[in-house]
Order: sequence, then C-alpha cells, then structure tokens
Amino acid sequence: MPAKKAQDHYLGRNNLKRLNCAQSVLSAFKEHYAISDQEIEAFIAHGSGNAPGGVCGAYSAVKHILEKNQPEKLADFEKYFCSLAGSLDCKEIRKRKKLSCLGCVGKAAEYLAKEQS
Repeated sequence: MPAKKAQDHYLGRNNLKRLNCAQSVLSAFKEHYAISDQEIEAFIAHGSGNAPGGVCGAYSAVKHILEKNQPEKLADFEKYFCSLAGSLDCKEIRKRKKLSCLGCVGKAAEYLAKEQS
C-alpha cells in the first residue's frame, strides 16, 4: 500500500519520519525504484510549492520517477493528476481546494502504485 505509506510519511505517523510531499512519495517507492536516500534528501527543496515551476511536490516526485522509468506514462499522469487537483501548480491547487496536500500525496502515489502492478 504505497499510497498509505506515502501519506504516513507526510504526516509522520506509524513511526515513520515526517517528510514533505515530494519526499513522502519518493520514500514510499524507494525499494521498488531503487531511489537513494540522497535522492530523497535532495527533494527537500520540492516541498511547500518550491518544486521547479511551482508545481505540486507530490506531482514532481512521480514525474521524476516516471521520467527515469516509464516516460511514456508522463502525459497520462499529468492528465490524471490535473483532473483530480484542478492544476499542477501548488498554489493554484491550494486555492481551488479540490485536493489537500495529503490528498495530492495519496493520489500521486496511487497512480504510481497502479502503474507498477
């Protein structure tokens, strides 16, 4: 259940370290995609609307994973995420209130989990 694990990291529950949205998603898929601790640490700069271009950090994390592993899925993921969140831009997502930050983490991780099964 990677989506639950990502959300647990985001909230710092179930004895997991509290991480930002991007790091939470990466951590949930660490073993499956061989993501290093250094890679996860580098995404500390992608939380709170600070991902490149102002996109959602959870979106940014999945985009990063897909670019390296399944680039053909990028357009589908963008469409999926935007349909749920109303935008890719963090500040716009927050303003529209279609998905919370926790919701973005969950939905981004759900997409990736579906693609690996």
